Amino acid sequence: KNSCLISIAVALFYFVRGAVATSSNRSFLPLAFSATAPKSSPQAKILKSIHADTTAKPVCSYFEVQIPTSKEGAPPCQDINVEDLTPTIQSLLADAKMTHGSINIISRHTTTALTINESESRLAQDMRAYFLNLAPPDERSTSVAAQDGVRYFHNDIEQRPDSDEEAQRCRDNGWDIDDAVELQKWRDQEPINSHSHLLSMLLGTSESIPVVDGKMVIGQWQSILLVDLDGPRDRTVGVQFNGYE
Repeated sequence: KNSCLISIAVALFYFVRGAVATSSNRSFLPLAFSATAPKSSPQAKILKSIHADTTAKPVCSYFEVQIPTSKEGAPPCQDINVEDLTPTIQSLLADAKMTHGSINIISRHTTTALTINESESRLAQDMRAYFLNLAPPDERSTSVAAQDGVRYFHNDIEQRPDSDEEAQRCRDNGWDIDDAVELQKWRDQEPINSHSHLLSMLLGTSESIPVVDGKMVIGQWQSILLVDLDGPRDRTVGVQFNGYE
């Protein structure tokens, strides 16, 4: 029995070797075990290549800019609105006289965000509806979108400050919270805005834009947008230019 199995194995070995050897187009493995060459992926295509003259005068300028709300006169009510910063940044770029480099923009608030997208009024309405649905305002909020049953820990104002770190930040910002009257004043001015903080974290608070030949490298329909998540209020952004004239 064993000799029979050995004979079959030897015959199978020579059959396979012979089948492979008779075809010059085949590899040394049987067809069933041949490796298939991977398909090549499409390669990125460089459309433009521009290099700055690093012997030119360097530019490093910073501007702190107040962005007035487009809803002037309306009281802050944890509402969401979008402001287009693009014309302001273009004007500052001209003042900075930068030809090549980058622009770094940062929001100076914990309840605003920066993003690059289309500046269009109906899209702004969609953004407002989507974000308020994603993180609905606390039922204690003055927002018209406040939802019953929604409560956030951050909005338990009567329990704050609840850490030494927060207490010290209050003092550093001019609030004498060790005095009971001042402590109540601080609590009274604190907005019910935890949802605004959460949305700011999701969207991000900074953007970096390349500058080539004195122009921002953004798409045809792209704009630099400040998203006020706890407005309407006047806001400030920091803008820094780094590059060469």
